[in-house]
Amino acid sequence: MAGSAQSVFLAAPYPRVFAHRGLAQDAPANTLLAFAKALAAGATHLETDVHVSRDGVAVISHDPDLAALGQDVRIDQLAIAELERINLGFGQSFTSLADALVAFPAARFNIDIKTDAAAEPAARAIRDLRATPRVLVTSFNERRRQHVVGLLPGVVSSASASLVARAVAAANLGFYAQVRRTLRGCVAVQVPERAGPVRIATPRFVAMMHRAGVEVHAWTINDPLDMIRLLDLGVDGLVTDRTDLAVAAATRRS
Repeated sequence: MAGSAQSVFLAAPYPRVFAHRGLAQDAPANTLLAFAKALAAGATHLETDVHVSRDGVAVISHDPDLAALGQDVRIDQLAIAELERINLGFGQSFTSLADALVAFPAARFNIDIKTDAAAEPAARAIRDLRATPRVLVTSFNERRRQHVVGLLPGVVSSASASLVARAVAAANLGFYAQVRRTLRGCVAVQVPERAGPVRIATPRFVAMMHRAGVEVHAWTINDPLDMIRLLDLGVDGLVTDRTDLAVAAATRRS
């Protein structure tokens, strides 16, 4: 499989259970409390998102702004100190990527870089804390993904949206060599089961990815019956809002 032979990220047990923004049960998503709850429930990986503050700090947030809080301001318009004073509920606030890595020194993080400006601050936080072996970096944007991977020698990565689209098309046509070329340097594809009317996570697709040495992680799967069905199909990991249910489903299946 592609990626660093030293990667702790890949040493987690199967099936992978990715806590999508943590476990937001009595905790705001993408906060230290949500991450702690996810790990306590048995998550093998924490899935999260990174933007950048006005003063150049990688900040954990899915959204680019505070619209969900009723505030017309972007993350990159506020300094990290200002973001850390915002009350998200349950005693939580925004946190930097560095602080999350420090708070959970053994946790494996799956990090989606949301903007070009967040790439170098995120890479710097990961590099300075020597966390490269326990993270996977990715982005929907291929140029951005490649940029971050280039800043972190040995880091593992999952395919961007454009690579996934090409891999799906090649797999459907049975073009194994093209799948291999497309996904060179990636250890996983992280995909929805369906994209509109098109089903992505088919037995053929999963088999082709495995033949290419690439894991398949399905998102965002919250129904236990869907979890069992996808695990039976052969997917390697579930990205879920309900770590507790996913861990239970994986245990029942095994």
